[in-house]
Amino acid sequence: MSVHNPTTTGPVSREAARRSEVVEARPGGITIADPGPLGLAAFAMTTFVLSMFNADLVSRSGESVTLALALAYGGIAQVLAGMWEFRTGNTFGAVAFTSYGAFWISFWAFDQFYASSIPAADIGHAVGLYLIAWGVFTTYMFIASLRTTAAIALVFVLLAVTYFVLGIGEANASDSLVKIGGWFGLATAVAAWYASFAAVTNSTFGRIMLPVVPLKR
Repeated sequence: MSVHNPTTTGPVSREAARRSEVVEARPGGITIADPGPLGLAAFAMTTFVLSMFNADLVSRSGESVTLALALAYGGIAQVLAGMWEFRTGNTFGAVAFTSYGAFWISFWAFDQFYASSIPAADIGHAVGLYLIAWGVFTTYMFIASLRTTAAIALVFVLLAVTYFVLGIGEANASDSLVKIGGWFGLATAVAAWYASFAAVTNSTFGRIMLPVVPLKR
């Protein structure tokens, strides 16, 4: 399962057939693997680790470990997946992976270089605005995802809720809302991991092993 628009005809999707035609048309017959599972896995793991802290399931003293994932996996790896989605002609995947990869890099940069310059009285509102803005972006990406698969649409609706709940929680200094947002983040991570797992498994087995439920166009 990747962030694509497949409709299934037997065990082979029309999207896979389209990609095959594109590969055959390329000079030198260069084969480009589906970058979707990488982008989803990078997003899922980084979201999972941060959400464990937000949900207060582990001590916040170790929260800085999230920064390493945010830069390397959630950030750089996901941006690379987005760049390859541009190469395959998948606009939705390119916009999604590049944007969320940039989100994680900006999260890392903010924590490392800019957070300390914001007065303590204002930082909650600043972070809240930042997260709510990402919630707006995710909401319209959710609408676009309704022409992909149910697995991907579930990721986006859960992520939109996560951003809004965390944003409101940060803006109002509400620990309980941040914890709720953490739980929604965990659900988002599980959904994204499933979508990535399905894509890898279905590809390597050459048939549908894990359903993703293509949505009608």
